[in-house]
Parts: sequence; C-alpha cells; structure tokens
Amino acid sequence: MLKIAVQKSGRLYEDSIRLLKECGIELNNGNKQLKAAAFNFPLEVYFLRDDDIPQYVYDGVADIGIVGENVLLEKAKDIDRVYRLGFGKCRLSIAVPKAMQYKGVSDLKGLKIATTYSTILQDYLTKNNIDAEIHEISGSVEIAPGIGLADAICDLVSSGSTLFTNGLKEVEVILQSEAVLTANKKLSAENRAILDKLLLRINAVKTAKNNKYILLNAPNKQLKNIAGLLPGIKSPTIVPLQEEGWSSVQSVVNENDFWEVIEKLKEFGAEGIIVLPIEKMIV
Repeated sequence: MLKIAVQKSGRLYEDSIRLLKECGIELNNGNKQLKAAAFNFPLEVYFLRDDDIPQYVYDGVADIGIVGENVLLEKAKDIDRVYRLGFGKCRLSIAVPKAMQYKGVSDLKGLKIATTYSTILQDYLTKNNIDAEIHEISGSVEIAPGIGLADAICDLVSSGSTLFTNGLKEVEVILQSEAVLTANKKLSAENRAILDKLLLRINAVKTAKNNKYILLNAPNKQLKNIAGLLPGIKSPTIVPLQEEGWSSVQSVVNENDFWEVIEKLKEFGAEGIIVLPIEKMIV
C-alpha cells in the first residue's frame, strides 16, 4: 500500500483531490477524515498541514506527498522531487512600500524583512551579497510594514491584489513555485512499482490537458505542408475522402501552439476543422 500525504485544506487541496479522481482513483473522505483508503488502487491518503508534509515524507510515515515547491524548499528535507504537477502556481516575492524609491536588489541592504520563508530568503540574500535582517513571522506578513514591524516583506504572490491593498509593491521575484509530487528516497520495491503506476496515470492526465485532438479536411496538394504542422504522437492519420483531391487528417496539437497552427492550416486550405479535448493521453 502506497501512502500519500496531501494538504487537508487550502489552495492545493482541491486540485490534489481532483488529480487523483482524474487518475481514476476513488476515495471516501466523508466527515473530513484525516486518513482515507482508495477503493480501486493500492493507495492510502493522509490529509495534513502543508508545512508538515515534507517531514512526514522524509520520515517515511508517508511514502509520497503533494506539496508546494515553496514549502519543499523552505523545509529543506532530503526527499525526491518526482513530478511537477502544474497547479498551485504562485511566486515568492519581495515587496516594499509603494512610496519607497527602489532601484535594485542592493536597496534591500540594512532593511528588516518580514517573512514566513526565512530559509529561502536567506539563500537569496546570501547569493546577492545583501546584508539584511530577517524577521520571521507566521501569517499576515503583508501588514508588517504598515505597523512598523518591518521595512519590507517576502511572501507568496498570486495576483498582487493583497500587496496593493496593503500599500506595497512587488520588486523582486525570488522563486516561481507550483505543486510537486515528492517521494521518500527509500521506497520499497513494491511501493516503487505502485508509484510508477500512479505516475503513468498522472502523466496521461497532464499530457491530455496540454494537447487537443484535431480533425480537418485538407486538399491533397497541401498534405505535405499540413502533415509538417501536425506531427502528432508519431505522424498524422490521413484518410482519402470521397471527393477527389481531398483527404481527412487527424492528429494532436499542443495547447501552446494551437492558434498559430490553426492560422497556418487555414493558409494551406484546411477546411472543417474540429478540435476536441482529450481525456487521457498515454504516449
């Protein structure tokens, strides 16, 4: 049985549970239980505080865990980073009062900086040869300058609206973070095999989200050009149509390239373009 630790509440909880469901794993977590076994996969889920997850994985109480990269780096536990999951994206940034004339990182010298992430912040300051005082606090970091507790802050930022509301401006991004799947370095062979099965499912789900299935009608004289735009997994499927001189083309296109590819397909005379979402994609 593979044991996984996930956040019991907060910004990563819903996405973590959704990912497991998309992987076909059924859980019964009624009444906010702190432990739940899957019905159809050898997986047991522990619901924990995000700050505790790296320690649980390091100690082997949990075999694997889903945690923000910011927490993983702050706790500095010797565990494996197995997979970047693509959700829970945010950044850890330094912010100063709006009225402060800020020209560069050297302006942080001598300041008192409030943060929950003292380890990451100290690493950043050391790399930039900045001598500043770190004031470690938990929660409501953004109010620290306004009440005279600190000159600046280092905190997680998503939209920046909280900083704006508290009279602050973002000046340095020191970490881009997202949810990651971590693992204990001493997994048994049995649990390593289960993890490999889970990773197969996760990769199928994540790959599907990054790609679209595309069908179109193409003039035969442009098939070579169109096939070059749509390599798919190996190559596009091309089937002759009843109308002479035309073929049906089926392939996969990456979400990041989608609109650029569509524009070029139109230039090559493609018609009847249909785009469909992919539920799972195993390559």
